[in-house]
Amino acid sequence: MARGASFEQITRTDLRRLARIAEEEREDLFARRPDWRLLYRRRLLCTALTGRSATHYYNGSTGVVQFDVCLFFAAHAEAAFPHRWASLRDFGSPKFGGAKGEANYIGRRIRFTGRSINCRPSDDPVTALQTYLRRGRTPTARQLREDAVVLIGPEHYLGYVAWPTLVA
Repeated sequence: MARGASFEQITRTDLRRLARIAEEEREDLFARRPDWRLLYRRRLLCTALTGRSATHYYNGSTGVVQFDVCLFFAAHAEAAFPHRWASLRDFGSPKFGGAKGEANYIGRRIRFTGRSINCRPSDDPVTALQTYLRRGRTPTARQLREDAVVLIGPEHYLGYVAWPTLVA
């Protein structure tokens, strides 16, 4: 299996697969961490493909080494979503080749992270996410802003390129 970047096109079907795996990861996380579930179960704003893989979806020319997926939550007054949380999963399809150094993976690695951003759970996810990225007050916001951000959830935003944006 190829270990370098894959230049295979990311389709809406692939985005749906990522969204489904992200939902499974979120459910597993909350099953393991009932304290986080209590605060954030109903505060998921959106799920997004980020980094180089999102840029590849956007421009088709940067390639995919791994899929980076971020779960964005509306911040809770009692505690921020733990910014150091990260998890890995298998894409489960060899379409993009295998994960480098992961012989037990069928497909590319998916790296999950989560962030809480200052907004209400009822806010428009695109507007809230763009505001978070535009202000860039955290190292994560500045890093995410360097590549594209493509929504994969909620479903009606599937494939929406939230970043870059022409809106100042």
